[in-house]
Order: sequence, then C-alpha cells, then structure tokens
Amino acid sequence: MKKVFVINAHEQYDFAKGELNRTLTQMALDHLSAGGYETQLTTMKDEWQVDSEIDKHVWADAVLLQTPVNWMGVPWSFKKYMDFVYSYGMDGRLCNGDGRTRSDPGKQYGSGGTLGGTRYMLSLTFNAPKESFGDPSQEFFGGKSPDDLFWPMHLNFEFFGMERLPTFACFDVMKNPQVEGDFERYRSHLQEFFPAQS
Repeated sequence: MKKVFVINAHEQYDFAKGELNRTLTQMALDHLSAGGYETQLTTMKDEWQVDSEIDKHVWADAVLLQTPVNWMGVPWSFKKYMDFVYSYGMDGRLCNGDGRTRSDPGKQYGSGGTLGGTRYMLSLTFNAPKESFGDPSQEFFGGKSPDDLFWPMHLNFEFFGMERLPTFACFDVMKNPQVEGDFERYRSHLQEFFPAQS
C-alpha cells in the first residue's frame, strides 16, 4: 500500500465540534506522510464532487474512514456522500452493479466489486464505554462488538471488493475521555497496519 485516501466523516454540532476526529485524522495524515505514503483527504465540511470522490477511491490502495458513531452509525452527511458517490460508482468504477446480470440473477449478490486488493480501515469514536461491548451481560449491545454494530459499513466497502483492516475505536469520549491513551493506541495501530514504506 502506498496511496491512502482519508475521509473525515465528522458532522459538526454545537455540542460536538469534531476536535477528536479532526485530531485523529491529522495524526493519520502525519503518520502516513512520514512513512512515505501519498495521501488524499476529504472531510464532510469540504465541497466535494461525485466523480472526483470516485476517482480518489479508485486511486487509493487503502481507504481510512475516520468517523464518530452517531445513533449507531455514521453522520448524515457521510450517508449522503455514500448515497451519491457509491451509487454513481456502480457504473463499473467501484463495482459492476451488484455482480449479477439478468441472464444470471442467481449469481452471488455483492460480487461485482472492482476494487479488489484495496484495503479499508474504520476508526471510530464512541460515547459508549468499552465495557458495553463484548459482554453479554451488558443488555444494550448484548455482547456484540463495534464491528458487529458497523457490519453494514463493512458490507458497503466489501461490496466494492475491498478488504478489511482491523478497526480502531476510542470509547467514552464525552463522559470519560482517555485522550492521551487513545492517541498512543492509535499511533501503535497505524504503525502496525501502515508501516513505513521501505
């Protein structure tokens, strides 16, 4: 991997200015640049054009999505981005439709991706504490993991033939933030999955 497309999906609100997601995005860009990677960036505050965003996905060896978890998913502005960019990319640039044809409608749905060999990574910021995941006694998530919660997002990327890198997550970022520890863990995560280019 030498080319990484970074997306900051944060939507700014009065009660959440996006400083943590902005800082994590910049940490990733700094790490990648220092490691010899080429990068491109889109934030939801940017003006963006559908074809340019499709081109960024095609260009990339990896896509890094930095996003807060808003109501168990991504913010509305990134959902709008997906609805436009990913839908128009079904013309063969990101995928050849859903992989099926009228002559073979029984073919595996979701097998039309054209971005095989491209990786993707989710970096998530949660208000929920870490203890609320992976523990069946915690009733709300019922033992599920952050990746279980973000299964639809994984499917979106895998629809294009992309391959998953391990997810990174910061927890309890509003009521009990552990920012310095989160930054240290993120540096280690980036070093492991985006090592310096030789």
